[in-house]
Amino acid sequence: MSDIKKYIEANKDRFINELIELLKIPSVSADPAYTQDVLNTAEVVKDRLEKAGCDFVEICDTPGYPIVYGEKMIDKNLPTILVYGHYDVQPADPLELWDSPAFEPVIKKTELHPDGAIFARGACDDKGQMYMHVKAMEYMTTTGNLPCNVKFMIEGEEEVGSESLGWFVKNHHEKLANDIILISDTGMIANDIPSITTGLRGLSYVEVEITGPNRDLHSGLYGGAVANPINILTKMIASLHDENNHITVPGFYEKVEELSRAERDEMAKAPFSLENYKEALDISAVYGEEGYTTNERNSIRPTLDVNGIWGGYTGEGAKTVIASKAYAKISMRLVPNQEWHEITDLFTKHFESIAPEAVTVKVTPHHGGQGYVTPINTIGYEAASKAYQTTFGKTPIPQRSGGSIPIVSLFEDELKSKTILMGFGLDSDAIHSPNEHFGVFNYLKGIETIPHFYKYFTELFHE
Repeated sequence: MSDIKKYIEANKDRFINELIELLKIPSVSADPAYTQDVLNTAEVVKDRLEKAGCDFVEICDTPGYPIVYGEKMIDKNLPTILVYGHYDVQPADPLELWDSPAFEPVIKKTELHPDGAIFARGACDDKGQMYMHVKAMEYMTTTGNLPCNVKFMIEGEEEVGSESLGWFVKNHHEKLANDIILISDTGMIANDIPSITTGLRGLSYVEVEITGPNRDLHSGLYGGAVANPINILTKMIASLHDENNHITVPGFYEKVEELSRAERDEMAKAPFSLENYKEALDISAVYGEEGYTTNERNSIRPTLDVNGIWGGYTGEGAKTVIASKAYAKISMRLVPNQEWHEITDLFTKHFESIAPEAVTVKVTPHHGGQGYVTPINTIGYEAASKAYQTTFGKTPIPQRSGGSIPIVSLFEDELKSKTILMGFGLDSDAIHSPNEHFGVFNYLKGIETIPHFYKYFTELFHE
């Protein structure tokens, strides 16, 4: 693979332009208004996999959005790598906070990306990172450097919970059989400090509804005499944390894995500047659970956050009403050993129990998933580590992520395979936020690094 840098240099403009064309399609899975765009994106991914050298590619129907499956099987005696990614993206809202339109990609130089970064929704999460694998495949097939079998499974519902993926995996064990699963949907510490994600948090996501009177009421005639659902909801939400920002749901911490002092000290060796962190977010102080550092709070500790809250009149001017209903969306990030169905039940019982008699409460569970830890003593991790060493010249640091990819635990349960998370994004890439971007350096470095993983994994597999 000594020629990989030359291949990338010769084709980098095309690689970038192809990604830009993919990013122009608003494949927002959460909004039915974009249904056709999501379906169109699946067709584009299919076409690109065929051109990258897959011998067989199909669009597989599911109860929801389709899954694009592709494969190139060269020898049954060689290991098989299953690549997972997703072609759907988050909604672009709020549109007014974007410096350029979310689906009109532009390349701009930044302090962290002197070679430029591609600004667009989905640039990093996950079209850019998914497409690295397609271009890495192209390089390996075009130059005769594919050392093993490869399968692709690219879905269109990751941003809404991957419900159809669960159905697909459970019904296609043989089709998806593999020796290792490879995902790029995470990040690394910095462009000069490579890292491999070894842990993911789980997720429990719920929507709550508080109902008071049977209609909106005049706040002058009824204020102070009936329960205001918005007032009640905010009080209930405030009570979910104590003065130390400890979550108050009974039983919530019962199965939380407590890392040893030695493990926490090892985590602390990763480069981190609290001042730079605050500056990047334009905040004067951090905030969180007492007794833990910032990097511990966002990786090895569970959390509970309100993701949205609404009710009553929010239009122009004044409308003096007591709303009949108030709503909130709440997510809980979980650590290994916490079972998300169990946490959802604990939350539901607690939230219902703290409501006053003057209102009724409805808790609607949405999607969730288990946490995951990748052992670092496996050939998959070793192969990934050697790949980063080859292209970055440095040994990557293992780190746990605060994010969730619920399907990783599903893969292990259903396919009995370990997953390696080779992410090339940065925390500053603003995924799920306005002005999401992905560095040109990161994109091309991913294309360069991935083939080395294939090479080292195949070598280690046969040792």
